[in-house]
Amino acid sequence: MRRQITVNAQSSIRIGGDQVLYFDPFRITDARKDADIVFITHPHFDHFSPADIARICKPETVFIAPESMAAELKSAGITEPVLMKPGEIKTISGIAVETVPAYNISKQFHPKQNGWLGYIVTVGGKRIYAAGDTDATKEAAAVQCDIALIPIGGTYTMDPAEAAELVNRMQPQIVIPIHYGTIVGNPGDGAAFAKLVAPGITVSL
Repeated sequence: MRRQITVNAQSSIRIGGDQVLYFDPFRITDARKDADIVFITHPHFDHFSPADIARICKPETVFIAPESMAAELKSAGITEPVLMKPGEIKTISGIAVETVPAYNISKQFHPKQNGWLGYIVTVGGKRIYAAGDTDATKEAAAVQCDIALIPIGGTYTMDPAEAAELVNRMQPQIVIPIHYGTIVGNPGDGAAFAKLVAPGITVSL
């Protein structure tokens, strides 16, 4: 399953397989037009990029986004999205989807009341958590998953030490750091994070 997961820039994630899933497509360089489902975590430009979405979507692409983003989606010409609130569970196009609140605890960039999201999807029998822009919240710590994609770049999210502390509480099999080395953080943050992750958890950079 790890081989099917690609991280592009920031939190831009692609999961291949029988269905192709994208999370927060950003800086997409090839027009694959292969997205079956696109997940948007929140409306910041590096997570909700209509230009990048246009490069991957096809007429039947399903969009999943926070309920609070209805106006932004409509303005971008995205009709009939699946809008979700934190803490929901749905089966969408045959994929089990759970939402986790994504928010800051001591920063102002991602307020909890906005209802922005991380997602847990079950693909190939594995629970995969794409955390979105979040701090080490109690809800994130309670997530049970096999693979976790966690932001580590600091400034707007957790830094490497905070992210490692969260992952060590979660205990996924595999963790993939995201949201660093492009706009925030630096390329070396991945290695710094890996050194702090507990033995038994595989860090995939």
